[in-house]
Amino acid sequence: MPEQTIIQTSEVRKVYGMGEISVAALDGVSISIQEGEFVAIMGPSGSGKSTLMNILGCLDRPTDGHYILDDEDVSDLDKTELAAIRSRQIGFIFQSYNLLSRTTALDNVKLPLIYNRDNKVSPEERVEIARRKLEAVGLGDRAHHQPHELSGGQQQRVAIARALVNDPVLILADEPTGNLDTRSGEDIMNLLHELHEDGRTIVMVTHDHEIAEHTQRTIHLRDGKVEKVIKNGKKHAPRNRKGGSK
Repeated sequence: MPEQTIIQTSEVRKVYGMGEISVAALDGVSISIQEGEFVAIMGPSGSGKSTLMNILGCLDRPTDGHYILDDEDVSDLDKTELAAIRSRQIGFIFQSYNLLSRTTALDNVKLPLIYNRDNKVSPEERVEIARRKLEAVGLGDRAHHQPHELSGGQQQRVAIARALVNDPVLILADEPTGNLDTRSGEDIMNLLHELHEDGRTIVMVTHDHEIAEHTQRTIHLRDGKVEKVIKNGKKHAPRNRKGGSK
């Protein structure tokens, strides 16, 4: 059985400004990422990697071209429709964690369940689901700690649990180890490998070549175009639709 294509972009362009002062942050980017792949996106400052990440995460729309996410063309959806896609389909992991500072780990993890209007779970079920996700990232005993009571690595684990709570088809990780020391960064990469081995599709933006080598492929951008794609030799994850727990 052929693998499901999770991401397909076709000649995607993103132009800022108008007329003579317009700038093409992306200029005809066509990429394909299959279910269960672990892929890195790299490029120098101004290469377009953040713009591409925003489009892949349905945080922005392309000016031209098409973006197919899990068999749905999301290129022309409005802000409300894009927000619904994000809440159902995508889990985000950010460099700065983006946790609510005066909120417990458990309540931070629950947030996507609250915002996902298609998820008809009771408040009690939300607590149980969030607790299971925290346990899955090794933080079951930190459920009632606030971010300032957690290390950077622990905060990123909370963020990963939050990214998983709606069982997304795609995990987008933006410099997930950028704020961490070497050991904590290694722990987070090990956790991402575990998620990948469980069938998750992961796209990671990084500036670190050593981090990128953890993935199966690295897509290099330059001047808004795909400059090259390098295979890193990592194995494809076993097929397990949406990466649900085994």
